[in-house]
Amino acid sequence: MRYDVIIIGAGPGGIFSAYQLTKKRPELKIAVFEAGHSLDRRKCPIDGDKVKTCINCKTCAIMSGFGGAGAFSDGKYNITNDFGGTLYEYIGKKKATELMQYVDEINVSHGGAGTKMYSTAGTAFKKACMQNKLNLLEASVRHLGTDINYVVLEQLYDELKSKVDFYFDTVVSKIEVMDGGYKIHFADGAEECRNCIVSVGRSGSKWMETVCKDLAIPTKSNRVDIGVRVELPAVIFAHLTDELYESKIVYRTEKFEDSVRTFCMNPCGIVVNENTNGIITVNGHSFEGEEKKTENTNFALLVAKHFSEPFKDSNGYGEGIARLSNMLGGGVIVQRFGDLERGRRSTQKRIEEGTVRPTLAATPGDLSLVLPKRILDGIIEMIHALDKIAPGTANDDTLLYGVEVKFYNMEVELNENLETKYEGLYVIGDGSGVTHSLSHASASGVFVADRIVNVL
Repeated sequence: MRYDVIIIGAGPGGIFSAYQLTKKRPELKIAVFEAGHSLDRRKCPIDGDKVKTCINCKTCAIMSGFGGAGAFSDGKYNITNDFGGTLYEYIGKKKATELMQYVDEINVSHGGAGTKMYSTAGTAFKKACMQNKLNLLEASVRHLGTDINYVVLEQLYDELKSKVDFYFDTVVSKIEVMDGGYKIHFADGAEECRNCIVSVGRSGSKWMETVCKDLAIPTKSNRVDIGVRVELPAVIFAHLTDELYESKIVYRTEKFEDSVRTFCMNPCGIVVNENTNGIITVNGHSFEGEEKKTENTNFALLVAKHFSEPFKDSNGYGEGIARLSNMLGGGVIVQRFGDLERGRRSTQKRIEEGTVRPTLAATPGDLSLVLPKRILDGIIEMIHALDKIAPGTANDDTLLYGVEVKFYNMEVELNENLETKYEGLYVIGDGSGVTHSLSHASASGVFVADRIVNVL
């Protein structure tokens, strides 16, 4: 067989698998197949001038390519087992934490030196949250920023490109199980390997479902998180973000006892479009460099929905809601919080008269026509709860962009080595349904690489 290891997907999981394999066993023949572009060719055409909204490129430069969907994120690596996935259930909490710390060391040594590590340990805000029925989760977080995150990826690629065969813009159509290995099929042919690591990320959820069905690999439905991205003046959350940078806060609603959480907080950042399987949703980025900072902070408010039998398509449910937004707004909808509470749609005039300047060109509209009442009620409750620890959150001019959806791949049945029922076929990263973050996905890549090194 031509390759010892083939990695499908060049996101965090795939990158750190390749890094660790080349470090531990430089003689191994390794290939990485990636549906998107190389890092230098990843350019979103939206420029805010000639192209203001998503034009549905054949391959989304934001979601696919070297670095995965996290390449243009704000580069937050949370070192914790409290959120970001359930990797610890497979490999243990101590091992998971050690691997996340190891990933942090690699990032720091590849351009991330000088970036700050934040921690919620010992913060006085935890008490303030508890007094207002909010739960501040504990974590350490390395914030690289979108700009430094890109530098880290550049340096990692420069180190790997001479040691690994990269196949960019190459969609894998099928994984075939062979005697003693696997055949990876793509448009221009096929390649064989002894071990295969699948690390396709959330944007590869549909593809992963097909592979599991073809190979009869058991799966189970995961949750889907649905909500909005909040944008408000940075000064309102400055007392939190200056000390913690990102605060993961969970609230249990009084009305339905649903869990609502903050996610992906971007101090002085921007709101951006995201294209997942042709559906336009919203996300946020922030930068380390002062010259790119804005006057606004944005973060997501997400309601987790778990489904029981007989319903299994949690991602389909999230997609259906996102499609409603696309149908009504031609993409992302934006609404003032005051308009939402008054039961009226926002207009361009009302937004322009407000005190918050939007960082994303979105269509003014009415989110109550898109989001289910139960989810919307939970988000409104959460905003008022946050207003008690960050007064001004519930101001009329606070902007809500919708919808934000976090799709989780169905959970693939894996053993303690993150290996499927086929020996040598591993599924890692967010594509496995096990990890939901940059740090957990990267750690899973290192873990599997070490496993392969020990058995080869």
